[in-house]
Amino acid sequence: MKVSDYVLQRLREWEVDHVFSYAGDGINGLLAAWGRAENKPKFVQARHEEMAAFEAVGYAKFSGKVGVCAATSGPGAIHLLNGLYDAKLDHVPVVAIVGQTNRSAMGGSYQQEVDLLSLYKDVASDFCEMVTVPEQLPNVIDRAIRTAYGRRTVTAVIIPADAQELDYSPPTHAFKMVPSSLGLSLSVPVPADDELDRAAEVLNAGEKVAVLIGQGARGARAEVEAVADLLGAGVAKALLGKDVLPDDLPYVTGSIGLLGTRPSYELMTDCDTLLVVGSNFPYAQFLPEFDQARAVQIDIDPSMLGLRYPFEVNLAGDAQATLAALLPRLKRKKHRAWRKKIEKDTARWWDVMERRAAVEADPINPEHVVHSLDSLLPDDVILSADSGSAANWYARHLRIRGSMRGSLSGTLATMGPGVPYAIGAKFAHPGRPALAIVGDGAMQMNGMAELITAAKYWQEWEDPRLVVAVLNNQDLNQVTWEMRAMSGAPQFLPSQAIPDVPYADFARSVGLGGVRVEKPDQVEAAWRQALAADRPFVIDFRTDPAVPPIPPHATREQAEAVASAIVKGDSDRGGMVKQGIKAKMQEFLPGHRHSDKESGPEQDR
Repeated sequence: MKVSDYVLQRLREWEVDHVFSYAGDGINGLLAAWGRAENKPKFVQARHEEMAAFEAVGYAKFSGKVGVCAATSGPGAIHLLNGLYDAKLDHVPVVAIVGQTNRSAMGGSYQQEVDLLSLYKDVASDFCEMVTVPEQLPNVIDRAIRTAYGRRTVTAVIIPADAQELDYSPPTHAFKMVPSSLGLSLSVPVPADDELDRAAEVLNAGEKVAVLIGQGARGARAEVEAVADLLGAGVAKALLGKDVLPDDLPYVTGSIGLLGTRPSYELMTDCDTLLVVGSNFPYAQFLPEFDQARAVQIDIDPSMLGLRYPFEVNLAGDAQATLAALLPRLKRKKHRAWRKKIEKDTARWWDVMERRAAVEADPINPEHVVHSLDSLLPDDVILSADSGSAANWYARHLRIRGSMRGSLSGTLATMGPGVPYAIGAKFAHPGRPALAIVGDGAMQMNGMAELITAAKYWQEWEDPRLVVAVLNNQDLNQVTWEMRAMSGAPQFLPSQAIPDVPYADFARSVGLGGVRVEKPDQVEAAWRQALAADRPFVIDFRTDPAVPPIPPHATREQAEAVASAIVKGDSDRGGMVKQGIKAKMQEFLPGHRHSDKESGPEQDR
């Protein structure tokens, strides 16, 4: 048995089923071992190492298991980094196995020699080790996997090419040998009783309680619902926690932040008490004023406590176990006016979303595209969204229900993971449909090549459906709107305009399905066609770049400034009248705050 054979054996013993990778001579020993092991764990060939890392992240996010990716030395290891940082910043367990030049060549400025220990020092800061002798195994593999699981982070194992070819010999019962063993029993920490009592006192004293949940609350759905019921609270969701609670609960106000909803914004501006569960939501300006609310935070990672807000009580514990211990200490709120207001505001918001989706655009309103999908989604679909304006519509128009899952690049907010996330999801759950909503910039950057990966593997999936919806507006739209909103600058076409590409034609050229949609009345039929297809399917939606993703806290003055920037300098693309764009800004403007006396479309705008 070679070292490379043992590495794959140990991965199998850790129940690793897939390794997302791309070949290179720095891992030739491992590739040969895969052949001897009859491709177990399964080698999934991406088109680029960055995509392999993204697919490992998607696999980990949607399976709950560690994602594993592998790459050759030098450029291959470098290419993994963006996907690995995506995993690190979103607290996802991923292990990278990378090759290195022969040990005899190290320090000799040899071809593809990169100081990988230094390069990976940050992204794999919790565990990064190079194997130079066989006796380091199995300890190095075990620690990499155990640390990735235990700390929800990225770890790395570097194996020089010649070390992969050495005969394997285990560590002995001797000085400076480190034996190792399989298995990991994760503990479930619960705060002390006196800390739970302090938290209950804060929550019981409040009259207007707001709850913010993130992905750390995923295993605590029933407990979050019970807490919200007792406290008469509304629940807002950080984007990574979008699939933690269903949106058909009337008190769930939806996403929060720049891509969030108006009810979530007002939930935070009006509350007197805040409970944050399993979230590292970074934007303090979307939380209550610092002297407005008493606050409690629950997080399993003590290093993430006390951030973003002056919390009165910080509870280090598992979300489900901590809420279960907290529930008996909570008192049911007798007065439910706060809850009724939240439910009324939320229902009104969905009405506003429907009207916004119905506004005419040239050629298609992107909000209409995504809003039309909402009611057609299978209850077991796995959703991914790419960074950019596509994430706005994913956050605001798609309502989670049933066993739906969804994610995006949360903290890194990198472009390009939408399609590889969906591919990773298909390997995690081959019997469930997956759907990615991506902008044309992200599709050109990464998505088109990964359609080739989908074409290679889709016939192995029990459910062949993988739908990729491209919002094709020939504009790097999110940055365009950020320039307008933050700088009052008109669109800078040399940086923002991108070519029109026949995405559906490309999909068909590699054996997938595809259709181009250029009229609003074709949108729903295209969704139905894609969701009924017998193979992965690409929909090329020609959408209007002039539809603004206005944040929920936007003022009329800010919208006027954006409209003025458009009128002053934007090129007249597609024959659109600039003053008409300004009028459209007013149509989409969230406007002033709602009150019980206000109703109707004028106030809702």
